Amino acid sequence: MRKYDVFVIGAGMAGAAVAKKCASKGLKTAISDYRPYGGTCALRGCDPKKVLVDAANLHEKTRLHLGKGLDGDSSINWQALMAFKNTFTDPVPEKMEKGFGKAGIDTYHCPISFVDEKTLQAGDEQISAEKIVVVTGARPRQLDIAGKEHTITSDDFLNLDKLPRHITFLGGGYISFEFAHLVARAGISVTIIDHGAHALKHFEQDMVKHVLRVSKEAGIDVKLNTAAREIKAQGKGYALTLVNGGDEQTLETGLVVRAIGRVPETEQLALDKGNVTHSKKGIAVNEFLQSTSNPRVYAAGDVADTAGLPLTPIAVYEGHVLASNVVKGNNRKLNYSEIPTVVFTIPALASVGLTEEQAIAQDLNFKVSTGDATKWYNGRRTQAKAYAYKVLTDKENNTIIGAHLVGPHAEETINLFALAMKGGMQARDIQSFPFSYPTMGSDVAYMV
Repeated sequence: MRKYDVFVIGAGMAGAAVAKKCASKGLKTAISDYRPYGGTCALRGCDPKKVLVDAANLHEKTRLHLGKGLDGDSSINWQALMAFKNTFTDPVPEKMEKGFGKAGIDTYHCPISFVDEKTLQAGDEQISAEKIVVVTGARPRQLDIAGKEHTITSDDFLNLDKLPRHITFLGGGYISFEFAHLVARAGISVTIIDHGAHALKHFEQDMVKHVLRVSKEAGIDVKLNTAAREIKAQGKGYALTLVNGGDEQTLETGLVVRAIGRVPETEQLALDKGNVTHSKKGIAVNEFLQSTSNPRVYAAGDVADTAGLPLTPIAVYEGHVLASNVVKGNNRKLNYSEIPTVVFTIPALASVGLTEEQAIAQDLNFKVSTGDATKWYNGRRTQAKAYAYKVLTDKENNTIIGAHLVGPHAEETINLFALAMKGGMQARDIQSFPFSYPTMGSDVAYMV
């Protein structure tokens, strides 16, 4: 039986961070994944998505500037765009494996499952490890209606070789909205179905309303309080039976994308054999990301039941904290307060810190600065269809406790707020800071 100091299950960004840190400290380390090395972000999520969305953003900017200095038009060539996307994703698995090799990390390509608290089954062999790190991430949630086999996942969407005339997205979260804004710019008709009353429910709803407006203007039909009851194959497409209250209707579509959330990837791990407590939220861990039931086991990212949002930067952050605790003994705890999150719609929706609803629930003494900035200089020069902000400031110490933006380059501007929060800057310091001008960042001084 081969023995390791650390065995990492999952070769995504968090797994790579843990394995390399442990190996660099002289620990005998191995890593395994039954899928190509790279994980969701690099292969099936953030990175390929952003390549596609950038093209859609350029298309939109060109369209908005027609007659204002630009002539002609551009169109999205889906096949060429996907080929360009592949130049980013295709090299990742081999590059990562070579990196592991150079770091002295043994690599496995097979599913891993627990045999007992310290023994793993890896293909035909068993492996013993002093520390076992589970960073397997999450997988798309399954749909529980008749005809569910007719749906595809976000993974499948990112590898489509062609687009139908109409696409339906089930779920009102960031995946649906990002992909909807992308394909709408490719001339595709789009419908988003959400059973809840609020889309993008984890974001500041005063900003979400702007996203809903521009979505409608882009030709995206968002149906809230609506559930899909059945999916039937029909011709070259599908017929969806939708229910809204007591009303029933049929929607004809060429493709149904299942984007109703993700669940921890734990099914094949046989966690019970390893005495690893878990639930539908993931592996139960303590403040050091250590299993509450098996001290040999640590978990991070989407597979762990933590307070962190399911975001790649958070998974990597947790991975570094976890690695430190494995190498040095439990010495680091987590702090999620200043981590921004973005929905890459057109324009983007971005958030960091508390929403107004959360601040009220915590009975904080705060003030709100909010407004529409489409008529500001930066809004006008970018031809922004939506540009708005809401900033929450603690009245007692004058620091930012939450910032929420929708508009051009909101995905970049939100980082300024996150840095200000991390550094404990007061609102007056931000107001007096001499930002470079004219930049989107210079608007921050007026937003606080």
